[in-house]
Amino acid sequence: MTTEPFPVRWLETPEDHDYPAAADYLELVADRDTVDTLVELLRAAPVTHKKAKDLLRAAQLSLLPPDNPHVRRDLSKILTGKPLSPILVVRGDFAAGAPAQIADGYHRVCACYHTDENVPIPVKIAALLTPDAKVAVAAAKSASAANAPATGAAEPDPGKGSGGKSKSKK
Repeated sequence: MTTEPFPVRWLETPEDHDYPAAADYLELVADRDTVDTLVELLRAAPVTHKKAKDLLRAAQLSLLPPDNPHVRRDLSKILTGKPLSPILVVRGDFAAGAPAQIADGYHRVCACYHTDENVPIPVKIAALLTPDAKVAVAAAKSASAANAPATGAAEPDPGKGSGGKSKSKK
């Protein structure tokens, strides 16, 4: 680690190729439907900032050495002022003992740590829905669909057959 922190420049948003890279990794730890959902959530997530040391701890990953070829490449970008792409993370579950997953950007996190472990790193974080949350989301969608007006249904004519009164189900 250097004695004087070196400024790290960042792109505003992840590069397009970061999302397929994240999906490639996530396919090793989740089924395809879950991966598709997570990538959609990552695309929609706001950018926030987390420290390099906290990202590594939450993901339970070791710091790669500065001579790792990918870390060295990212360190070179930092030293020459080239901006890095934000990191894509799937939130862990503390209660379940599941670590966060750095879906894309592990080498960038390590490179940043070597410049300053407290450097704020832009990240997009998606939360994996628990089975209970999936059931709740499905129920909410179902209730919303049931309450939505039917498309193409004709409005009853108040002057014909109903006496102007509408029947509603409760």
